[in-house]
Amino acid sequence: MSDEVQKMRWYVVQAFSGYEGRVQKTLIEHIKLNEMEEYFGEILVPTEEVVEMRAGQKRKSERKFFPGYVLVQMAMNDASWHLVKNTDRVMGFIGGTKERPAPISPKEVENILNRLQESVDSPRPRTLFEAGQIVRVVDGPFSDFSGTVEEVDYDKSRLKVSVSIFGRATPVDLEFSQVEKD
Repeated sequence: MSDEVQKMRWYVVQAFSGYEGRVQKTLIEHIKLNEMEEYFGEILVPTEEVVEMRAGQKRKSERKFFPGYVLVQMAMNDASWHLVKNTDRVMGFIGGTKERPAPISPKEVENILNRLQESVDSPRPRTLFEAGQIVRVVDGPFSDFSGTVEEVDYDKSRLKVSVSIFGRATPVDLEFSQVEKD
């Protein structure tokens, strides 16, 4: 190990949108090719598993929660900086100056890694709802009615929606799959 090796920190690298996975793979290959493993740790494209209803069936898929960004754990020096900077489809580092990128704080890293773990433990619904939002009912006896979201229960994937029936606001308990954002 040389004197240049320092503590590894996490940096945010901006990639062309839609190419985050390719940038991750290319970085890993270039690190091996240049025998620079000692300067790099993990390279992550933060994604979370989401559940959506399609044609009446629950489907799991992945969604990037920082589209256009790749997290790189690395010891910053001229050689490691150039390797990342010169990777195809990398636009640069986020934070700090152009020549001296700043790492993200340990707290931010912890939040991201916790979110990754939570996603593995319990997938999130693809569409997020919040109280006060207007939704349209697309399935069930109240189909084609619009209403206001009163409560959201992500654990059970259910909503309480206030629907106007004959001029009266009536609370209706619905599944996420039965409504869509208006």
